[in-house]
Amino acid sequence: MYRKRGAVLIGVIALLGTFVVAGPAAVARQAAPELTWEACPAEVVMPAPVAVQCAKIPVPLDYRDPDGEQIEIMISKIASTNPAKRRGILLLNPGGPGGIGIDQGAFLVSRGLPTTVSDAYDLIGMDTRGVGHSTKMSCGFTLEDPYWANVPPYAADDAAVTRQAAIAKQVADKCAATDKDGRLRHITTANTARDLDRVRAALGEKKASYYGASYGTALGATYVSLFPKTTDRIVFDSNVGDTHLDPAGMRRFGLGFEQTFPDFARWVATRHDSYGLGRTPQQVRRTFLRITERLDKTPAPDGADGAVVRYLIFAGLYSELSYGRTARTLQTYLNPAEAPATRQAAPANPIDNALTAFLATTCNDVNWPEDVATYRRAVAEDRKWYPLFGAATANITPCAYWKHEPYEPPVKVDAKGPANILILQNRHDPVTPWVGGKLLRDKFASRAKLVTADESGHGVFLVHTNACALHITTDWLVEGKMPARDTTCRPS
Repeated sequence: MYRKRGAVLIGVIALLGTFVVAGPAAVARQAAPELTWEACPAEVVMPAPVAVQCAKIPVPLDYRDPDGEQIEIMISKIASTNPAKRRGILLLNPGGPGGIGIDQGAFLVSRGLPTTVSDAYDLIGMDTRGVGHSTKMSCGFTLEDPYWANVPPYAADDAAVTRQAAIAKQVADKCAATDKDGRLRHITTANTARDLDRVRAALGEKKASYYGASYGTALGATYVSLFPKTTDRIVFDSNVGDTHLDPAGMRRFGLGFEQTFPDFARWVATRHDSYGLGRTPQQVRRTFLRITERLDKTPAPDGADGAVVRYLIFAGLYSELSYGRTARTLQTYLNPAEAPATRQAAPANPIDNALTAFLATTCNDVNWPEDVATYRRAVAEDRKWYPLFGAATANITPCAYWKHEPYEPPVKVDAKGPANILILQNRHDPVTPWVGGKLLRDKFASRAKLVTADESGHGVFLVHTNACALHITTDWLVEGKMPARDTTCRPS
């Protein structure tokens, strides 16, 4: 069952004590390492034909012991070719946590990054600690394991939450068993933000600009709160709403699905003659519910149950470009008995590292409730308020059974720093709904301005085609022109 389920899901986005540490001044006193720039790893496919170099930077595994064990962080650089217009460096983070980042500069170029931006900055990608070609950490997940996505599976009833609790404990125990050297507990958002400032210092820059998307906004919010004096021009795109992802943030995924699904349903309804899923958005919604509720009771021959199909549709709402494929998924399961059985997959799990990094970061950042009854109540509430997907994102995760308690509280947003933060947010976003942008805007107060694009999907700058948002972001990064007030951009 799980082996088939894993085969269905491979290729889908893998979602989703206090102490004093070295602050900006202490970091600046560290001797900058001598970087060796060379070709990036051959297996990393760059999305655009640009000149990219990679290097590794040593950082402390534990910032309480900065001279102790060091791990490596791999960064990439697409250098500005216009010295007269170069302003500095633009640090990039694609989200996750756990997303590969050394290809992020090339990705932005492939999406049409204006040359004025790439003239103004060296684009600096980074595989964050524990991820990719940095010192990698792993729980050793395989396709035989029942943990197949960072978003918990939809729980149709209380019994489903209880079953998932057993799986969550198994996953947490597996991570604890494989983490023999105790490294996993040091993968936190705060430590990754400290790594960002080490990267800045290693590159010889007094300040760094930053663009972060999705979870990258939580990392960015932590970064600019810990190091306000060494940050320059900041952009947060598609916002988690705080400096970390906690149960409340995870539950907002259900809200995002509910707000974004109508856009997909309208698209599908106008194509009923092709997909046969309903002539109105309301009919498409009923079709979705009918298919998933039937699969809850009787999974399809390929192993997909209602939880899997809900997850696939959730991922399909990220972009209108995937609406056709997403409609086809629903069309396939209209008659699940006719769905082809999936061939057995190899036991290796290509997203093991992403799953591990997501778990380590989210579980280490904050304390999660340990009582299963808490999750049963949350699932029941969100099944009512967000019936399409709420009973998934309120479900229990391995963080409930994580071995280590957080060794520091999450960083609080610092609203007293420079007014250098531009917040971008689509009106409808399945994973980071609009309220996340508003929450972060309110926390940063006079430090930030919010730009709302009246669009649908996950990602604003370059990912969407909104000309107004593109112009505002480019103007900020290149010219330093911040909107005078919060702004709404009309649909493209």
